[in-house]
Amino acid sequence: MERNIIHLDLDAFFVAVECRKNPKLKGKPLIIGGSSRRGVVAACSYETRRFGVHSAMPMYLALQLCPEAKVISGDMEAYSQASHDVTEIIEEQSPSFEKSSIDEFYIDASGMDRYFGAFKWAVELRKKIQKESHLPISLGMSVNKLVSKVATGEFKPNAEKHIPAGTEKDFLGPLSIEKIPMVGKQTASFLYDMGVRTVQTLREMPLQFLVSAFGKNGLSLWNKAQGIDSSPVVPYSEQKSISTECTFESDTIDVKRMKNILIAMVEKVAFTLREQKKLTSCVTVKIRYANFDTETKQVHIPYSSSDHVILNVVTALFDKLYNRRMLIRLVGVRLSGLVHGNHQISLFDDTEENINLYQAIDHIKHKYGAEKIIRSNTIEVNKRVRMELNMFKGPKRMKNP
Repeated sequence: MERNIIHLDLDAFFVAVECRKNPKLKGKPLIIGGSSRRGVVAACSYETRRFGVHSAMPMYLALQLCPEAKVISGDMEAYSQASHDVTEIIEEQSPSFEKSSIDEFYIDASGMDRYFGAFKWAVELRKKIQKESHLPISLGMSVNKLVSKVATGEFKPNAEKHIPAGTEKDFLGPLSIEKIPMVGKQTASFLYDMGVRTVQTLREMPLQFLVSAFGKNGLSLWNKAQGIDSSPVVPYSEQKSISTECTFESDTIDVKRMKNILIAMVEKVAFTLREQKKLTSCVTVKIRYANFDTETKQVHIPYSSSDHVILNVVTALFDKLYNRRMLIRLVGVRLSGLVHGNHQISLFDDTEENINLYQAIDHIKHKYGAEKIIRSNTIEVNKRVRMELNMFKGPKRMKNP
């Protein structure tokens, strides 16, 4: 059966939500992000993009390019609620869908042509979303997720584009290699140096050469240039929290060591948060005394996925919790109030330096393993526990450091 994969993307989502709250902002150059000179752009309107402004750009540079732009600090709670409202509409209407980020969705409408027409159905769904949410949204449809996403990005805003089966190569061929998802600046620069600028040229390169140049990513790059993508639409389910616990083999009162363990925990859960492109708004710390009395404290924070932000909160909560000076049996950290977010760290308050730091750290962890780069004061902890702080398994016993 021929696949029909629909990609839906809310146009300039954060900006659209702000304009829905204040219609006077429509048509004006807007930037959402940290208001300080060292802040970064979280999102921007199409009116500012004409000047070269884009997300993750330093705020001072964005304002140099577009001095008349209005800067808005952002309201993640409003964006999360708007995303939830759109998700409910899609969930109610769709046979199977995947929520890939706060403003992007995939729908598997395979087989629908027999009864209704998949693209016609997708267009009507788009109109329903626009009518009920008052937010602009674009769609692309093809036989796979890759081509559908590229189609949406190529024709948005306000796009409705169907790439019929068999025409994927014709559509992708003339496009710049940077249009292919996951082709970053470094890969693009490498290909440019070889004279490869379009997907058509990339497609004509020998597979063996790409594999020798890029390793296993070379095969992925070649498949994308061919318009090949067999990845399924993963049914959406809302994750409520990310947590990890550590039960000591021997009860302890070593506060310094416990705090180092909490640091290792925060590094793990915050990295997972960024890997899943999510942000947290609620941090909880849990301790269990030797007599099995269990106490928890939590606090709501501005949406973030930054180690240093979460760590400060966790340390403060632990200091408030641990007031009985008894032996401790277990410590744990939980992040809840999760929302999807495209940015790897705090959307509005982090500096360009922090962004570069976390991106470099996450790149190393993703490529070589989360344990390959850790804070110096947790080295001994990580050596002894062998990264047993596994959030996907139950609490484990470990030797008391």
